[in-house]
Amino acid sequence: MQSSSTLLMIEPIAFGYNSQTAENNYFQVNSQGDSTQAEALKEFTNFVEKLRAVGIEVIVVKDTLEPHTPDSIFPNNWVSFHSDGTAYLYPMFAPNRRDERRMDILEQVRSEGFELSEIVDISSSESQGQFLEGTGSMIFDHDSKIAYGSISLRLDEALFISFCERIGYRAVTFHSYQSSGNERLPIYHTNVMMCVADQFVVICLESIDMELEREKVQETIKASGKEVIEISEEQMHQFAGNMLQVHNKKGEKFLVMSSAAHSALTKAQIAQLESYNTLLYSDLSTIESNGGGSARCMLAEVFLPREL
Repeated sequence: MQSSSTLLMIEPIAFGYNSQTAENNYFQVNSQGDSTQAEALKEFTNFVEKLRAVGIEVIVVKDTLEPHTPDSIFPNNWVSFHSDGTAYLYPMFAPNRRDERRMDILEQVRSEGFELSEIVDISSSESQGQFLEGTGSMIFDHDSKIAYGSISLRLDEALFISFCERIGYRAVTFHSYQSSGNERLPIYHTNVMMCVADQFVVICLESIDMELEREKVQETIKASGKEVIEISEEQMHQFAGNMLQVHNKKGEKFLVMSSAAHSALTKAQIAQLESYNTLLYSDLSTIESNGGGSARCMLAEVFLPREL
C-alpha cells in the first residue's frame, strides 16, 4: 500500500537549533531559548495524541541525553521500514545526526510485533561524503514503484540510483531550488516540496527551475495516474509540501501536516485534498523554526509485516 497505519516517532529530550544542518537547510531559523525543548515536547505530545485519536498506531521511543542529537525528532532521515521485512539505515550529512541510528530503536519496533528480518546499513558512504537521507531525500510512489529525488548535498545522485535499483524502483531525479535572499539555493530535502499519496501528488513545481526537468516530473506523475495538486513556493516555505498520507485500521485515510501548512492552503486546495482524505494538522511551530522540518519529517512509516 502507498500509506502505512503505523508510525515511529522519537520523543525529544534536548531538541534545539542544529548549526550543522543549518549549513544547507534554509528553512531553519534560530529562535532557540530556554523553553525550546519544553515547547517542542508539548507540540510533539499533542501531535501524537491527535494521530492516536483517529486510530493510527504510533510507536514512541524516547531520545537519550547522550550523545546529544538535537534533530532526533526527525527519524525518517536515518531509517526506513519496508514491507519485505527490511530496514535500511542511511548516510547522514551532519555528523551529529549520525548518532541517531540506534539499534535499540529497531528492537523496540520489532518488539511491537513486527517482523524485522534484515537490517541493511548503507551509511558507510558518509566517509566518502555521499549522503542519502532516507524518506527526507527520497519520495516513494509505492504503487508505481517510482522514487522521486531532488539532487542536493543530502541526496547523492549515484547513491540514489543505486539504492533504487536495489529495491526495484525507478529513480526520477531533478533539481529544486528555493529563494533565500537574492539567491536560488538547492532545497535540502525532497519532502519539503513534494508529497506522494495514493491518488494525488502535492508538489511545488515552480521550485524546479529547469523546464525539461519540470516537464519530466509532471509527465511521470500523470502517467502514474495521480492528480497533480500544485502549491506555490510561498506555501512551500510554510511546509505545505511536507505532508504524509496515512491510514487507520478501519482503512480511513488522513493527510497529516502542520497547522502552518494547513493555514497556507487555499480553500480550493483544501477542497481538492479533502475529496481524497481527511486533513489532520497540529501546531509544530517551534519544531519547524528551529529544526527546519515539519510533520512529515517527524514520521517514520512502518511497512514491516506483522509476525504471525
